Amino acid sequence: MSTQMSAIQRLVLRTVCDTFFPSLEGIDDPYGFWKRKASDLQVDQMIEAYLLANVPESQRLGLYFLLEAMAPLGFVDASQETREQLLQQVATLSPDAAAGIEAFRQLTLLLAYGAPDQTGRNPNWTILGYPGPISTPPPEPKPIQPVAPTGDGFTLEADVCIIGSGAGGGVIAGTLAEKGQQVVVLEAGDYYNESDFNQLELWAYQHLYYRGGYFPSADGNVALVAGATLGGGTTVNWMNCLRTRPGVRAEWAQEFGLEGLDSPEYDHYFDAILARISANDQCSDFNGPHLRLKEGSEKLGYSFKRIVRNADPTRYDPASAGYLGFGDQTGSKQSTAKTYLLHAYQQGAQLVVRCKANRILVEHGRAVGVEATYTDASGKQISVIVRAPRVVVACGALESPALLLRSGLGGQAVGQYLRLHPVSLATGFYATDQQAWWGAPQTGLCDQFADTGEGYGFIIEGVQYGSGLLASGTPWQSGRQHKEMMTRLRNASTLIAVTRDRGHGRVTIDESGTSVHTYPISDELDQHNLRQGLAEIIRIHEAAGAQEIHCAVREGFFWKRGENLETFIQAAQVFPLGAGGQAIYSAHQMGSCRMGKDRTTSVANPWGELHDTPGVWIGDGSAFPTAPGTNPMISIMALARRTAEAIAAS
Repeated sequence: MSTQMSAIQRLVLRTVCDTFFPSLEGIDDPYGFWKRKASDLQVDQMIEAYLLANVPESQRLGLYFLLEAMAPLGFVDASQETREQLLQQVATLSPDAAAGIEAFRQLTLLLAYGAPDQTGRNPNWTILGYPGPISTPPPEPKPIQPVAPTGDGFTLEADVCIIGSGAGGGVIAGTLAEKGQQVVVLEAGDYYNESDFNQLELWAYQHLYYRGGYFPSADGNVALVAGATLGGGTTVNWMNCLRTRPGVRAEWAQEFGLEGLDSPEYDHYFDAILARISANDQCSDFNGPHLRLKEGSEKLGYSFKRIVRNADPTRYDPASAGYLGFGDQTGSKQSTAKTYLLHAYQQGAQLVVRCKANRILVEHGRAVGVEATYTDASGKQISVIVRAPRVVVACGALESPALLLRSGLGGQAVGQYLRLHPVSLATGFYATDQQAWWGAPQTGLCDQFADTGEGYGFIIEGVQYGSGLLASGTPWQSGRQHKEMMTRLRNASTLIAVTRDRGHGRVTIDESGTSVHTYPISDELDQHNLRQGLAEIIRIHEAAGAQEIHCAVREGFFWKRGENLETFIQAAQVFPLGAGGQAIYSAHQMGSCRMGKDRTTSVANPWGELHDTPGVWIGDGSAFPTAPGTNPMISIMALARRTAEAIAAS
């Protein structure tokens, strides 16, 4: 099958999109919302381009085949009602068909409500009460000047080559450069700062996120999201600065041999990092959803806390903070790009962006460097070799194991024990506009259920407002039902339960060396906590005064005030978790190259160096022995500082 869509596949795709976001007549329509259909916004063309640019070939060809198979069903010429029924029927044929239909649904709604037109606005924002961008990017100069490789081949020499620039790689780069090491940092993403951040959701997914934003795991169970730009996740995350809990630190020290993590001295790592990134609780204003979380938690007697965030108070603006998941236009966010990486650059470190590491070079059993590919602004690719006796793998838990697998390094545990902090969610609809787009995505949390037993549990938090993301996550039963729900989105508040997972998934690579992620959600304790997390979110919404509560299931499942809440909760918990049932998300990926004493169950020793290859170190969240159960940025940074000191001493 061709890697390009055929004419019939394009026609079916356009019809699929127009089924999920249809033109509907006979409704009072002052803004043209009801009459507008997906293809009027070129959604089908954008999906075709997205699949070609972001989806691995095997999955892309499967989606093409699904479109081809729908053509003989009379799908294109059928009525809206018949097309809706056909989509539901096709989704029952196989797990792959269900995953394909779901992918088209999510992409259609994401783009229909998120993509701007030629004026820089999406015409559907008016009906949502969403202002869109509130300011233009400031003319802020970029203080880092990345190296731009030229020629047919390009070579750099260094004491250490760090692959990845996020919470882990950034801290290690800054620490080692300060100690006089010659550092080279390779970042697969590009370098953006305030002058680029236009407060547009879809632009951010395309330029700042891994694989174009939220994408499904290979088994369809979890929607994954991760940063992919200079600064990694710290450039786009929601700035929740939580220390690793004492119980988790003790577990890592005593069961996995990470010496000192359970000692008071390790607190100094946290103190230094939090000070360096200006962590404080003075820039944590509550928007509507956080006020509802606070009100509901306190009414139920649950613990609620204002969180600490890495924000510079002198530049912080609560209105602009509502867009910081798309890049912080104010410069208040103290990401690694503005702290540790900048410091490394000022100490002489060389940074190369748009440079993907292909494999680690090894001679006589030891690391000697990295082979990578740089893509210049015109799209030309240049081979890059970095000669360095020490290599730090910090590409994130979705890519670090893939690099090791392509290099034939790390042993049998590479890619195993992938933890995701899987997230369940529910949305409450209230009597008034919640203005969820205003204010930072996470400023408070409920930690009442952080330990429901055996050291595992969940915390309840807020989310980033994104019109496209919220539309794609809103249950779809029909085009009319979904559009009606979207007209009420301004009154919605979405809360999530972030679960500390005991079970795990896996990262492998396909024939082309591309990473493949699977996550079965089969651990009984995880299933219990995900379902209990959903139940507690529902209870909080009800206590805060929600008029309706909706669960993220494809069939559409909701409660209305006056109905029995506990009966609703029991019914909601019956839905399967993941593909075909309750939608599950993950913004925290960890553990796929974990540290430990046991060579059969860990990739690196308790200080981060590979068991089987001296000179190769793990420097990101993939090193975590288990999931921490808290937003992981500070845990990654503290562990990376410890690893950097071990590298310097090696």
